[in-house]
Amino acid sequence: MERIVTMLPLKIPPPDANKSVACDYSQYRDPRRQMLRICRLSYLILLVVGIYFCFSLRVVAQTSDSHPNDPDKSWTATTESQSDNVNPTRTTESHSQRGNRTLDTQSVQRLGTDGHYEPYQDIEKETVKVDSTTVRTITRAFARDSSGGKTLVQVTEEEKHTLPGGDSNLVRSVSNPDTNGNLQLVQRQVAQTKKISKGVEETNTTIMLPSIDGGLAPAMKMQERQTHGANNTVESNKTTLFPDGTGNWQVGETRQSTIRQEGNNLTSEERVSRPDSEGKLGQIARTVSKESETAPGEKSNSVETYSVDVPGSSRDGSLHLVERATITQRTNSTGQQSTEQKVEQPNPGDPSSGLRMTTLTTDRVQPGPSGAKSIRTIQARDANGSLGVVSVDTSKSDNIHAIQIQIGPAQQPK
Repeated sequence: MERIVTMLPLKIPPPDANKSVACDYSQYRDPRRQMLRICRLSYLILLVVGIYFCFSLRVVAQTSDSHPNDPDKSWTATTESQSDNVNPTRTTESHSQRGNRTLDTQSVQRLGTDGHYEPYQDIEKETVKVDSTTVRTITRAFARDSSGGKTLVQVTEEEKHTLPGGDSNLVRSVSNPDTNGNLQLVQRQVAQTKKISKGVEETNTTIMLPSIDGGLAPAMKMQERQTHGANNTVESNKTTLFPDGTGNWQVGETRQSTIRQEGNNLTSEERVSRPDSEGKLGQIARTVSKESETAPGEKSNSVETYSVDVPGSSRDGSLHLVERATITQRTNSTGQQSTEQKVEQPNPGDPSSGLRMTTLTTDRVQPGPSGAKSIRTIQARDANGSLGVVSVDTSKSDNIHAIQIQIGPAQQPK
């Protein structure tokens, strides 16, 4: 299955002292409160990672600087974004590859008071293939001061080793500068993946954060087993554990998912369970995704989300449909591509009335003799119930073959 490559400006809002941007742990007992602290400490970490691993509906325009016979690949892309009540931004991304070294950059500019764009944020990601079994990646995040100078705000170093038999080890370290500009380690993630048997692999991940004694201590563990079955079926079971303060680990969440592929049709289902106030696991959410090729040049994807929490209603112990996202992609004989995404949600004022469309996103890519142009428009329902334009992104490329629109989100079985 194809996925969307993201190209959006990085917008970092100020942290909310009362919320965790990563997850909601209000349902957890005291041991889970430690994870709330984890999420807050990792706020910027998650935002930076999200730049590279976001799978919403997006448009990509790439300007290629390489020649067909050149083994070194490079491209640049620019997107301009305008939204209601948000300062316009311009995002430039570049990718270059030479030998065993790859460099990806993202530079965000925002419109200044003088009407000109000024530097705002920068991300630099360098990947080096050390040898046939080792890949090292360093990601640096920079903020811009009032004079446009770069200030380093975070460094993420990752090293992955592939072992004989398909096993692998990964270590990811995140450092932030202190008041003197010296880098201080704030998070380390260690993941080990092992082939248990044919078609079965297990990944154990430990996340460590600063402890009261000044070192790093395990703060969260994740155990995942993935099984590849017959007929292109993949089943996954993932358990997240948190320390309980007495040296033991308690289950904070479980996720069970199944992906099936039959011809051009792909379906996936995920069930999420968390402990209640008495420590008993109960299902709180379920997501069902279906993708199919409905006609030549046309693909569709629908994602339905069920939850025990319905806006405007109290819990009754049952799962209810709280969101439906429908994506349709079409490509005509001239190469023009169009993608439409509809999101439906309950009306908080009348949750029993069913779903209503809340956002409509359309993407258009028009190739031409000298290049291609893509326009992405987002409409949202206002307080009066009408759809109004809230964001317009425009991308341009002088390479008509570099424009891509792809839909997801389920992963194709391997």
